[in-house]
Amino acid sequence: MRDNSLLIVGSIALDTIEIGDERYDDLIGGSTTYATIAAGINSDIHIVGIIGDDFPQDGHAIFDKYAANKTDLQIVAGKTFSWGGHYGENFDDRDTLFTELGVFADFNPVLSPINKNHRFVFLANIHPGLQNIVIDQCQGNPVIVVDTMNLWINTTLNELLIVLSKSDILLINESEAEMLTDCSQLDDAARTLIGLGPPTVVIKRGSKGAILYNENERIEIGVYPIDKVVDPTGAGDTFGGGFISALAQGKSNTEALIRATVLASICVEGVGVEALLSASNQEIDKRQQFLMEQVTS
Repeated sequence: MRDNSLLIVGSIALDTIEIGDERYDDLIGGSTTYATIAAGINSDIHIVGIIGDDFPQDGHAIFDKYAANKTDLQIVAGKTFSWGGHYGENFDDRDTLFTELGVFADFNPVLSPINKNHRFVFLANIHPGLQNIVIDQCQGNPVIVVDTMNLWINTTLNELLIVLSKSDILLINESEAEMLTDCSQLDDAARTLIGLGPPTVVIKRGSKGAILYNENERIEIGVYPIDKVVDPTGAGDTFGGGFISALAQGKSNTEALIRATVLASICVEGVGVEALLSASNQEIDKRQQFLMEQVTS
């Protein structure tokens, strides 16, 4: 296991995405998938998840390429978790078409010995109860990075607060930060969130970039300019995978924010994971250099 290895726990799904009048069925998706591709470009990724025996071969190929260890990827009889969403042409609103948990309904993440001692753990966007089960199995005081969403804030707040009390870094978008803290000003929201447990908070602002807060830093990063958003699905998960993989490589918080932002900018340029899968190191480096120049200028 290399020093930059990390553990990713989240959902693996088959997505149906409608964008305007276009429909795309059975796309390989889920928070684990996007985060693993983003992080697996530079780090050894160990994944924890569950899929059904209907999971397609091209999905298996993705994890064969980007995950160094799949010991705790459960493959069981039944249907893989599936989700459907519809975007309007301006992407301001997303309507959920359906959610079918399938085998994910019985998911109980149990870590094998090799996965209990990672230095970095990314708890991607899943039920806080599952996130907490993973945290309690981790040994060696790893850096715990947590992502969440409005659904868990609204329906499982107490469990989410327990997770936050055990976490080191929280990734959350702007509207969710306000929802969780009742603070309309980002600086106030960040201070309140830090008071809930995580010493570092990253507030994702979509087309306005991201801001990282901790006791000693306030780092604001803009976005990489792209010609067109094709599909925003998975951008937040991609951001998380890019962010934690940079930290696992010993990068600074600024560098981690830049890498996360760059990979998210690539993600939204294709449907599902297609743009991430075809991203070149040259393109990633070019975008990182652009954003670094914006920060240092």
